[in-house]
Amino acid sequence: MRNKTNSALWINALVLGFILIASFLGSFLIGIDPNYLDKHAILLPPSCDHWLGTDRLGRDLLARLLEGGSISLIIGLSSATLSTFIGVLYGVSAAFLRGGYDKLFIVMVDLFLTFPTLFLLLTLASYVNASVWVLIFIISLTGWMGTARLIRSESFAIASKPYIRILQLGGVSPVKIMLKYYAPLLAPLVLVNFTFGVGGAILAESGLSFLGLGITAPQMSWGSILSNGKEVMDIAWWVSFFPGLLIFLVTFSLMNLSNALQKRWSQKEVR
Repeated sequence: MRNKTNSALWINALVLGFILIASFLGSFLIGIDPNYLDKHAILLPPSCDHWLGTDRLGRDLLARLLEGGSISLIIGLSSATLSTFIGVLYGVSAAFLRGGYDKLFIVMVDLFLTFPTLFLLLTLASYVNASVWVLIFIISLTGWMGTARLIRSESFAIASKPYIRILQLGGVSPVKIMLKYYAPLLAPLVLVNFTFGVGGAILAESGLSFLGLGITAPQMSWGSILSNGKEVMDIAWWVSFFPGLLIFLVTFSLMNLSNALQKRWSQKEVR
């Protein structure tokens, strides 16, 4: 069982690492302008000259996917980092301070969860001009609640331990207690939620861009490239297939990586 878990961990980490390196460095290595229009290469299928084909304006699809991948991954990683930070900060403080602060936490989370996340995303995105940082803010604003609830629940369990109460009675600084005792116990849960958050943020950005509410030209992302290919899907399958494949590979690998990490830590706890 442990060998299978380690194999899954390494395979998914390698897939993610390859896509990450290719997205941020690949465009410099292949030396193709993702915005170059070639009227003689419109909707060409994958070939030796254009490995993943071209789009309806004659632009090289591989170059555009590498350029768009960096933006999609920046949004995914940044949104997951910000939402995880908000969730951890709010969840730990709610469990540590309790009382009225914890009641306010419950009201805030319930208020955000009252609205379906997709509709909340669409509403916020439709009232502002989309950009990378705006999308990061919007996705983070709608993605911290699940992490906060999990962290709050786990923090309550930690706070009930006898040595935590002894430290509090001894006048130890709350910041020191959180950093020295809470952080190591919460780290596995935070990392797993972070990996799920990256996949969810990439899917959210892709969905918004596909609907025309996300990244707009001249910037590009996997979602916007996928959206541009929907009108020629019947005659040029590759324009939509390859960005969709990359979105699938990243989110699927992240979910498998999260599951592998959970199994590994569960085995350590049993021991």
